[in-house]
Amino acid sequence: MEDLYKFIRLLKKNRLTLIIIPALTLVITYFLVRNLPNSYVSQSQIATGIVDQTQTAITGENGQKGWAEVNQEFGNLIEMMRLKKILDQVSYKLIIHDLNSKTPFRDIQSVLNETSEREKQQMIITFQDKYAKSEGLNLWDKKQSQLHNILRDLKYDNESLKNRIGIGRAGDSDFINVEFDSENPQLSAFIVNTVIEEFIKHYAYVVKTNQRRANVFLDSLVAQKRSEMNSRIAALRNYKIENRVLNLEEQSSQLYGQIIEYNNQKQAILKEIAANTGAVEEIEAKFAPRERSYLESSLTKANQRLASTKDELKSLYDLYVQNDFDPVNKASIDSLQRILNYQINTSADQYLNSPLATKQTLVEQKIQLEVQLDLSRYSLNTINRELNNLNGQFDQMVPHEAEVQSLEREVQISSTEYLDALNKFNQSSLESGFTIKLSQVQKAMPGLPQPSKKMLLVILSAIISFVFCLVVLFILFFLDNSITTAKDLANKTNVPVLGVLNKVRGSKVDLNAIWSGSTSANLDTFKSQLRSIRFEIDRELQSGIIAITSMKESEGKTLLALSLTHAWKMTDKKVLLIDGNFGHPDISQSLEGKVFIEDYLTGAIGLTHISPSSAVTVLANKGQDRSPLEIADAPTISAKLKELKTIFDIIIIETPPVSAMNQSKEWMLFAGNIVAVFEAGQTLSDEKKNHIQYLKSLENKFDGWVLNKNEPRDGNTNVTKSKA
Repeated sequence: MEDLYKFIRLLKKNRLTLIIIPALTLVITYFLVRNLPNSYVSQSQIATGIVDQTQTAITGENGQKGWAEVNQEFGNLIEMMRLKKILDQVSYKLIIHDLNSKTPFRDIQSVLNETSEREKQQMIITFQDKYAKSEGLNLWDKKQSQLHNILRDLKYDNESLKNRIGIGRAGDSDFINVEFDSENPQLSAFIVNTVIEEFIKHYAYVVKTNQRRANVFLDSLVAQKRSEMNSRIAALRNYKIENRVLNLEEQSSQLYGQIIEYNNQKQAILKEIAANTGAVEEIEAKFAPRERSYLESSLTKANQRLASTKDELKSLYDLYVQNDFDPVNKASIDSLQRILNYQINTSADQYLNSPLATKQTLVEQKIQLEVQLDLSRYSLNTINRELNNLNGQFDQMVPHEAEVQSLEREVQISSTEYLDALNKFNQSSLESGFTIKLSQVQKAMPGLPQPSKKMLLVILSAIISFVFCLVVLFILFFLDNSITTAKDLANKTNVPVLGVLNKVRGSKVDLNAIWSGSTSANLDTFKSQLRSIRFEIDRELQSGIIAITSMKESEGKTLLALSLTHAWKMTDKKVLLIDGNFGHPDISQSLEGKVFIEDYLTGAIGLTHISPSSAVTVLANKGQDRSPLEIADAPTISAKLKELKTIFDIIIIETPPVSAMNQSKEWMLFAGNIVAVFEAGQTLSDEKKNHIQYLKSLENKFDGWVLNKNEPRDGNTNVTKSKA
């Protein structure tokens, strides 16, 4: 709240500035804008096809675009419309129209007042040539620089057009709004239509040029990828032919299947061999040695017939395995197996009357098992040979498989690249066959005059100037470190403030009138403040000798000394006022004192010449540039002051300011209380901070500050003692 009050007080202080500057601005703006021409605005729209689904169905583009992508496309189009190249084309058409037309848009004669008809025709030819070539003017060329100056004088140059034209997207729609305002409705419509026309023409040229370049590039890319694909296909084909490879994947699958099948057959045969071997050994164990020898001798002839049949059966098994277990060979084996069984049964019948007749069945089983065991061993050998053969073929296929896979991978990559390039080429060819999506929805027409903005400009000028003044004052307030309140003074110096004296208007203050009772409200407040200061000093009073000083001249210590003298006289105290400011004896001059402190200190006069009176008792000075110790020594001065104390209750000494260090220090040696006057509105410089440190070093002698020339706050004029 304190800062707010200070700022409001600053505004009150500068209230004339806040009134005069906006008023002057308002008047000046009125005279500047009163002759402004009317403004005419023409508008038109461009359909872009960016978010319009109906324009993307034919080309197959994906209409679902992200918000950022859509905004980027609209931003690119809008910035393209602001290109200098396009606005230059508009400038050329405007100047060509004005040069050829009997009703130009602007007063071109005032610009070409000294131009001959021949020079005018040459201008037209130059502008038409620049328009046809879509070139800008070369400002390094003197003649073309003059043409540019003509455009600028007529405000047809690209910068003038760019500042007046408005281009922006219409909400979230598919349209771009284009508008232009000028003093001529025909001119506004012409510029809008020309800008759109030149933009669409430029955009179409850029798009078609890029499409043609893309088609040429993609066509060469397709041819390159096709050639690479064909060469890799030929390399794969030649490798297969040279290495007699048909289909490695199918061949390896077949070989692997055969290996698995042979392994399964091998495991079954090994199991059968183990079973038959065990069975034969068990049967032989059931025969006695004599029976085993008889049996072996009796079966010799039968075994010869069986061996012959088993050899034939072995050959059939070999053929059966070699033919991948062909069912035809299996039928032959079954037939020969039946013959073998018959021979076994026949040989077994020969032993019905033999000693082994009782073991005929065992003999028959033993013969059958031995035959099966021999056949299984034959089959096992054949299967092992075939497995070795298949594994050898499989091992030979591994290097071919790696090479073929590498070649096939290259063929696949080249085919994918070729198809991608072909798809892009087809898509680019398809898009290049369509017209561009940009189109002007409607022609711009001459518009009606816009509502006048003159009054708005006048009002805005006053408001802006007022706000500007407020901002300047706020900045000054923010940067202002001056002390304006007792609280600020106490906080920044860490010294108590005994009281505040408001600033008194007028060139002279009648102290007698203040205490007589017939005063104004301001003087009543001043009197109340004096009483408060008197009370605070009374509380701190020690020896009865008070030195009143200040930081610099003209801060009000003379007024304070006189005012306190009158204030204490109102309490029936005898008060002596000593003018100790030899450099500026204001008290001596204003009261016209006849008794001088120099005479009293030197002994020229005594106490009889200084007697209390009903009026203010003053010891004046002669105004010479001297200090107390130059007049008398310190013991003498102390003794003289003690003499004065015998007849006076309070002695007030106005000293020079603290800046005159030698004189003020000397008076402070003899004072029991020191009061410093501080003028409101000052800042604390480094020099003043040093003076404050000196006063604080006096410890109990320095009672505090009196803030003088204070600007009173409304409704709050009484200020009590403030401490840091």
